Amino acid sequence: MPVLSDQQRKFYESTLEITRAEIGELKDQVEEELSKVKDRIADLQTAINASKQMYAAACARLGIANDLDDEGSDG
Repeated sequence: MPVLSDQQRKFYESTLEITRAEIGELKDQVEEELSKVKDRIADLQTAINASKQMYAAACARLGIANDLDDEGSDG
């Protein structure tokens, strides 16, 4: 490997610092977006569960079988 001049060494050291900081910022952004997605999924699952309860109650009032019971508790 060729010997680097002082200017080249400073350039590459600076590049390391900048890209390390960029990678850290990108990782933080990924975690932030992942948190938002998880929150949205939780909201949607809550809405599904509430709708299933209403559906089950309507089936009970009509005296018909709840066809959504076959989907299990997670679907």
